[in-house]
Amino acid sequence: MKFCFTLNLCRVHDKLRASENRNGASFNALFGSALSLGIISRRRVHYEAIKYEKERKAGFLSPFGYSAATIAAAVEAVCSKEWYWILALRNQINNDGKQSTRIWRWNGFLIQYTVAGEDGPAVLLVHGFGAFGEHYRDNIYGLSSTGHRVWAITLLGFGKSEKPNIVYTELLWADLLRDFIVDVVGEPVHLVGNSIGGYIVAIVARVWNVLIKSIVLINSAGNVIPRNTSMSLSRQSDRKTSVATWLGSRIILFYLRLRIQELVKQCYPTKIERADDWLINEMLRASYDPGVPVVLESIFSFNLSIPLNYLLEDVKENVIIIQGMKDPISDSNATVAMLKEHCDGVIIKKIDAGHCPHDEVPELVNSIICDWIHRVESNILAGFSELIMNTLVTQ
Repeated sequence: MKFCFTLNLCRVHDKLRASENRNGASFNALFGSALSLGIISRRRVHYEAIKYEKERKAGFLSPFGYSAATIAAAVEAVCSKEWYWILALRNQINNDGKQSTRIWRWNGFLIQYTVAGEDGPAVLLVHGFGAFGEHYRDNIYGLSSTGHRVWAITLLGFGKSEKPNIVYTELLWADLLRDFIVDVVGEPVHLVGNSIGGYIVAIVARVWNVLIKSIVLINSAGNVIPRNTSMSLSRQSDRKTSVATWLGSRIILFYLRLRIQELVKQCYPTKIERADDWLINEMLRASYDPGVPVVLESIFSFNLSIPLNYLLEDVKENVIIIQGMKDPISDSNATVAMLKEHCDGVIIKKIDAGHCPHDEVPELVNSIICDWIHRVESNILAGFSELIMNTLVTQ
């Protein structure tokens, strides 16, 4: 009994230490699961916290914030969880049987995803930074209607998924994708990723390649460097927040809200009309969700130092790269040249589009993905048939 108590106490301490990189994160680390499961009432926590604050302030609430960090953390955590719970209930949709929007709980957090299709190979679509699963709006049905089962996930911290007070890293999102494939999809998938989503996909392929049939990178983030080049990797301690990151994230958020329409349209140089009101409004709506500044702080601590060619080394025969050559964010010509030189076996498709080809020219991208998946599946089937024949011959 004493051993169990000590073990549980050690786990509590581990949770606290892991959350100390962020102010106020310890409350969610300790009580988040209980709040999510309803073991502790979110509204009762809010009521008691406000009641305690009023008692400390002679019956008044200060407009300049709470008197104690613990009260602020409790109120922010329960309000955030209540917000995303209501949002999740509102957005579970079944669209005429063609596709449905669902909620998956990961580590106590609510993750939204869309699923479509009943037969065929499994395909998982992963969006880029600041986007969401529905950014693949014309790929979900386009792929599912041609004989694929499609999942489009909205990563933790984006869209209508929860945005908790934690440190966001590329490894966190890679863990999320791994668990989603195992828990929700339930079989190896063809992974498709755009921008930072492409880099996260590459991490999953490198670390858990048994979960992957092939990967499709669409204007992926990440560098390509010559072989035998030294790499400087950051430590977890380098990811702590600071006053500079706190202030920087809020400046970036203010700037993005002001210029979001202009910035998004720059990513659609050949079909600017695709950056329509729906897309802009959904991005703008998400920017006002609780926790958004915390997500933006991760911009200052991303570690993309592991080169893309290293991440693809073990799966390069099953990789296709779709590169929009008019990408305003990166030099596509230099990227393609480096990929050709240092990623042997990788197939590259250059197309006339910007940073988000899947949404700018969805019909073309859908066609490329369908042809690619058919090729990979045929190779898998041929390899399986050959294995059976060899087994029969040896017997």
